Amino acid sequence: MRRAILLLLTLLIASVAQARQGASPSFPAFEKWRAAVLSGDSAALAALYVKSPAPQIVDAAGKPLSLNDELSFWSSWKAKGLTDLQCEIAEQEAPRPDLSSFVFQVTLIFRPGAMPRKQYLVLSQLWLKQGDQQLLAVSQHAAATRLRQPLDNKKEIYPASADANKEIAEALHFAAGSRRRVLVVFGGNWCFDCHVLDEAFHSPEIAPTLNASFLVVHVDIGQMDKNLDIAKKYDVPLNRGVPAIAVLESDGKLLFSQKRGEFEAARSMAPEDILAFLNKWKPPAR
Repeated sequence: MRRAILLLLTLLIASVAQARQGASPSFPAFEKWRAAVLSGDSAALAALYVKSPAPQIVDAAGKPLSLNDELSFWSSWKAKGLTDLQCEIAEQEAPRPDLSSFVFQVTLIFRPGAMPRKQYLVLSQLWLKQGDQQLLAVSQHAAATRLRQPLDNKKEIYPASADANKEIAEALHFAAGSRRRVLVVFGGNWCFDCHVLDEAFHSPEIAPTLNASFLVVHVDIGQMDKNLDIAKKYDVPLNRGVPAIAVLESDGKLLFSQKRGEFEAARSMAPEDILAFLNKWKPPAR
């Protein structure tokens, strides 16, 4: 049984990369788990994990965690002001009649003033039916972040066939007619932080400010061997990491070029960081 659970853990972790977005779960055992997290009830949480074999609990890197560490992680959010825990299914499978696996996008919502209003993490769970109970046999969670971490890194943000010079020229033309500026974002589809930044750009916290004041052009750098002339033109040192941003006035004038890898670690940024940047470089009010 233990070997089977370890194998299923491997499959569950691998499934994160192939996640499919879906609705919130309808699974009574999970709802008990969610209620225990919201109430900060460590004992109620502990009762939902298998006793034999011992539950397999790991962090985002696959490093083993003790059950006590797991219980402490989840029960501590209540004291930090947690008011809601929303879970969106990214993947759901039933590899055997007695097993149910889930990959969730979790949104932690806190009371105003307690701490940042929302945090996000990815959670994988494998539930095992023992007798008439559904119990957690495998659990893996990432660290909580201020920006939602994308599960689908196969999205083509940087089309390989795009003519970057043409797209920049077209964006400048439209920007001139709409009193907006142009964000030139250098990166590649292989870059996780590029996907994080793109998801942030589409978030309800950031999209209204971005769309009102900017047009975005993604410039593919390949494997650090493509469109290097454009990066040089806009004075962006790609060796400092991507995503990297240049801000252009609608007449093409360079207003800002990223020199210090400000967005290179987008996964660790907060919405306020991105909004502060956009508000600094958006066109002045009439």
